Amino acid sequence: MGNKRTIDSSPPRKQELIDIIKENEDVYKMLKLVVKLNLPNWYVGAGCITQSVWNTLHDFPISQNILDIDLIFFDAEKMDDVYEENLRREISEETDISLKIDVVNEARVHLWYEHHFGIKIPPYTSSEEAISTWPSTATSVGVKLEGEEFKVYAPFGLEDLFNLIVRPNKKMIPREVFEKKASRWKSHWPKLKIVDWDA
Repeated sequence: MGNKRTIDSSPPRKQELIDIIKENEDVYKMLKLVVKLNLPNWYVGAGCITQSVWNTLHDFPISQNILDIDLIFFDAEKMDDVYEENLRREISEETDISLKIDVVNEARVHLWYEHHFGIKIPPYTSSEEAISTWPSTATSVGVKLEGEEFKVYAPFGLEDLFNLIVRPNKKMIPREVFEKKASRWKSHWPKLKIVDWDA
């Protein structure tokens, strides 16, 4: 993946996604706040985006079972976790968002990934590359605002997301991690269709 590359998913799914995001007050607030922080190569992504769609398609409250808001960025100059913690605190203090905020500098992930998941990985070169390795095709989605314009990065498209298909993305995550996540997701969103790892 090239640096700072943005792919906009084609309508109508992109507009459907934007409409749902705007319904989730916490996520939309977060997007508008992060614009002001001027972070390099940033996105709000993964669970809070995907699960807002799943909740909508299940006729659940928009934030039901969403654990946190994932904010990622890519800054090879800010390689200490204190910066991430300070940024998380700053965001929490500036907003009344009710969800937990998780902040990750994707330039640092290779430093702790092996300890957490037992697999050594090379450094990412961009946030887009990181998103392309997230656990499933449906959760590999990042959204940001450039001014008032929504930008969507979805390397596998949005069809699996809107069709409630949880297909493993085997680029990096171990099988057992995917299966644990898929089982938890299915328990909260029963209409999900889990694609077997070996399929």
